[in-house]
Formats: sequence, structure tokens, C-alpha cells
Amino acid sequence: MTPEKSLRILLWLVATGFFMQTLDTTIVNTALPAMAVSLGEKPLRMQSVVIAYALTMAMLIPASGWFADRYGLRRAFMTAIVLFVLGSALCAASHTLWQLVASRVIQGAGGAMLLPVGRLAVLRAYPREKLLQAMSIVGVPGLVGPLIGPTLGGWLVEIASWHWIFLINIPIGLVGGIATAYYMPEDRVPQVPPFDLGGYLLLAIGMVATSFALDGLSELSFQHATVLILLVFGLASLVAYWLRAAQQSQPLFPPQIFETHTFSIGLLGNLFARLGSGSMPFLVPLLLQVSLGYTPFHAGMMMLPISAAAIASKQVVTPLITRVGYRRMLVVNTLLVGGMMATFALISSREPLWLLIIQLAFFGCVNSLQFTAMNTVTLKDLESGEATSGNSLLSMVQMLSMSLGVAAAGGLLATFVDAYGHGHELLSFHATFICVGLMTCASAWIFWQLSADVTAAAHKKEAPTEIG
Repeated sequence: MTPEKSLRILLWLVATGFFMQTLDTTIVNTALPAMAVSLGEKPLRMQSVVIAYALTMAMLIPASGWFADRYGLRRAFMTAIVLFVLGSALCAASHTLWQLVASRVIQGAGGAMLLPVGRLAVLRAYPREKLLQAMSIVGVPGLVGPLIGPTLGGWLVEIASWHWIFLINIPIGLVGGIATAYYMPEDRVPQVPPFDLGGYLLLAIGMVATSFALDGLSELSFQHATVLILLVFGLASLVAYWLRAAQQSQPLFPPQIFETHTFSIGLLGNLFARLGSGSMPFLVPLLLQVSLGYTPFHAGMMMLPISAAAIASKQVVTPLITRVGYRRMLVVNTLLVGGMMATFALISSREPLWLLIIQLAFFGCVNSLQFTAMNTVTLKDLESGEATSGNSLLSMVQMLSMSLGVAAAGGLLATFVDAYGHGHELLSFHATFICVGLMTCASAWIFWQLSADVTAAAHKKEAPTEIG
């Protein structure tokens, strides 16, 4: 086999792995009510299925690069596929909610390495002059997976059962494992610096404790004192990491990267602005099925306008930023995104279908503009030596904010259901949409701190492919 053909197979292997990862980020959303019925749970208390996957990915992304350097690309990618397939099989075999959550943790552990390790393999295998085209191909599944995930999930639930949204990963993973054995280079790094285990544990404990604190308000039914203790413990762990990192010679994420003005503001803006955006793929299918009587397939179809508009809007973001600058673009667009979330409080059974489709499409458009602008401004001014750490930290924040967003939305929804009483779920959804919209609007103040002269010129780095 020629080297060119081997490179093409490697490229599609990495793209397929990324597709599996992004597909399973969204495919479960339309299946949650059916899962709840099968497992004997309440549909409005199923967010842990989404949180477990996203939070595990956020925890393990920082370690994926070191693991690939230490043990080689082939072994790391094979480990990712094995964990992902094993987790998928265990998800399909689950009979209780907590079995399903534990299985999603295993699946997320594999998913956390699929994209970072695969992208690293492409970076090392392709010459610089062909790298942009190669990375563009790898990025396509990041758009296709979320596009078809909700619809495919709803369709599988209706024609078979929710178990098949996980079983379809098994044959794809088996083929991917065989291809990995033949076409993924070993490519171990001879001398790998020691892993910052202490810093990693502080980060992981901080993320898990904070997420449990938010989820404890709803699904876990923690007492307020327990939630407060977890929240303080989580925040203290995160602060302790950054204090410790300043004293380490090789921390996971060097604090010096925050000296870059656009990176520090962009990263914080990503974290807080995505809290609302991360909750929408969870809230909208639930609203359509629980309160408006949509079938899983029809609820999945209603997510298509969001994804289609998101892809179409990619063409206008660069000219828009060039014309108005990052600060004005992000401040105004953040308010638009938050405002659109709040308009979902107007949805009812009396709303015409065409108006709902326009509403969903406009949200998808402004949300996509937000993601692209936030990602790009975060990485654009990092020096080459800081790019790897910055990109990894941004990827971690993206998944963490998705987990926290779903946890926060679940907590708000449970609070309003208790306040208004069962039978008034639609009113509870309306109040939740208003709250997540206000949360998103508040993050516009972060982007206001950008310098007015930050423009789209002189980009130094390509933003990571969006998965949220």
C-alpha cells in the first residue's frame, strides 16, 4: 500500500473516531424520556446520563496528550476505542439508571481520547503544506455528528429501542480497532516529562465536586448543606490547582498563558456563556416530548433547524468579525443568544410549527456564531509554545461547561417543578428557559472587557472543532 493511501486511511480513521464521539454527545438527548420509562425513572431527572459523559471527557482530556506521548499513538487510540465500545455495550445492557451512568463514564473515558489523540496523529503524519486540508476533513464529523444525533436517536427509539443508540457503536468500533492496528503509527516520544498527578487530581476533584453540587439540587436530592459543602470544596480545589501550578516547573496548564489578554477573557467567556448553550440540547427535546407530546423521532427532527442554521452561518462569521471587531460582535451576540433562549418561554401547543422552526433556526445561527467567535478569540494570540496547553484547556472547559450547564438546568427545572407542582411542567420549562437566558446574557460583561482593537487579523491558531 502506498504511503499516500495509508495517510488517507489514517485521516478517515481519525474522522470516524471523532464522529462517534460527537454523535454520542447528542444522540441520547431525544431518548431520555424513553430511557426513563424503561428504567423506572422520571424523565425530568435523567440529566446524569448526559452529565456523566461530558464530565468524564472534561476530566480526562488534560491527560490524553501525555498518555499518547508516553505509550504511543497506536496504543492510546486503541485504548480509546476499546473503552468507548465497552462503555457502549455496557450502556445497552444497563437495567438501572446508575448502571447506565457508570457505563457512560466508561464511554466518556474513551471519547475523551478519541479526538485529541487522533488530531495529534494527523499533526505528526501530515506535512505542513497538507495539514490545513487534512484538519478540515477531520472537522467535518464535528458538524455532522450533532446534526444527525438527535434525529437518529429518536428514530432508533421508535423503530427498535433506546438500547440501539449505543449498540450501533459496536460494529463501527470493531472496524476502527482493526484499522488502528494496521494504520495508526506507534510514534512514542522518547523522553516524556513526568505527569503532574497532584495538579491533575486537584482539577478533577474540583470539576467533579462542583458538578455534583449542581446536580445535587435536582436528581440527587442532596440537602442544601451538602450542596454548599461540595461547592466550596470544588471551588477550593480549583483555586488550589492554580496556586500550585505557579510553583511547578511543568504543570498541566501553565498560569503564564493567562497573561495573554484574549485567552484569559475568551476562556472565562467560554465557560460562562456555554452554561446556557450547553443546556439547550438537553432542555429542548425534553420540552417537546414531556410537555408538547412530540414523539422521539419528531423531537429529533425539530433539532435539525438548529444544526442546519449553525452550519450555514459559518460563512458569515469571519466577515462579520472583520467588520465590527471581536468585542462588539461577542457582546451583542451573547445578548442575542441569551435573548433567544428566553424566547423559548413562549413555546406552547398553540404556537404554529413554522414559527417554532424559525425560532430554532435563529437560535442555531447566533449560537454557532458565538461558538466560532469565542473559540477563535481564545486561541488567536497564543504563542506556538502555549498553543498545545491553551487548546487542551479550552477543550476541557467546553466539556466542563456542557456538564455544568445540564446540571444547572436540571436543578432549575426540578426547583420550578417543586414550586409549581406536577401537572405544570410547561410552566416550569418556561421559567427555566428564562433563567438560562439571563445567565447567558450576564456573560456578555466578560466579553466587554476585551480591548476594542482586537480584530480578526493576524490569527495565529486555528480554533478547536466545536462539539457543543
